[in-house]
Amino acid sequence: MAKKKNITKENVIGFYMDYFLEHNKKPNTVYQFAKLNNFGEAEFYKHFTNFETIDETIFEVFFEQTLQLLQKSDEYETYDAKTKLLSFYYTFFEILTANRSFVVAILNHDKNQLKNMKKLDLLRKHFKNFFQSLEIEKLDLQQEKLIELQEKSMNEMAWIQFALLLKFWIDDTSSSFEKTDIFIEKSVNASFDLMDIKPLKSLFDLGKFMWKEKVSMKM
Repeated sequence: MAKKKNITKENVIGFYMDYFLEHNKKPNTVYQFAKLNNFGEAEFYKHFTNFETIDETIFEVFFEQTLQLLQKSDEYETYDAKTKLLSFYYTFFEILTANRSFVVAILNHDKNQLKNMKKLDLLRKHFKNFFQSLEIEKLDLQQEKLIELQEKSMNEMAWIQFALLLKFWIDDTSSSFEKTDIFIEKSVNASFDLMDIKPLKSLFDLGKFMWKEKVSMKM
């Protein structure tokens, strides 16, 4: 039988997910995996260097699919930052649910949890860029290092929230994962309440005013 040609990235991912679900493990070698699916080993290396890079790419694909679905809606661009984040979470977890057997299995595959979390490295990078693109209002600190620190802290906190939601979803046994939906809403509402800078901005402005007045009085 002639080997398949022009194997796409999506083809390889599909073959890999099927193999993992059927055997509850990764293929032993790329050669074995390619032979089983009737394509040349070189076709695999056009897209991936090893099976670990497939793991990371799968979650990257889920992220890309989420954004594509969101951007199909004309209303999405009119949403405020909180609604965009809520929409992202709801859509992303719908995609995860459609692939739940694989997602739960692959994220619990290694005994070392650090190895499991490494599978989310590309997703983490893309999500933090997405969160930053929401342009949530921040304090005007007027110092580059402080601004960078503020942005980095907010991005890291957002990723921690994402990771907590993912863990909750994995452990969720409620019908249609309705508890995850509730947790998403409450988590996002709470985080935006904490990030509300209006009270802090007023105090910050008051502090700047008092400092300037104190300096001018001394002069």
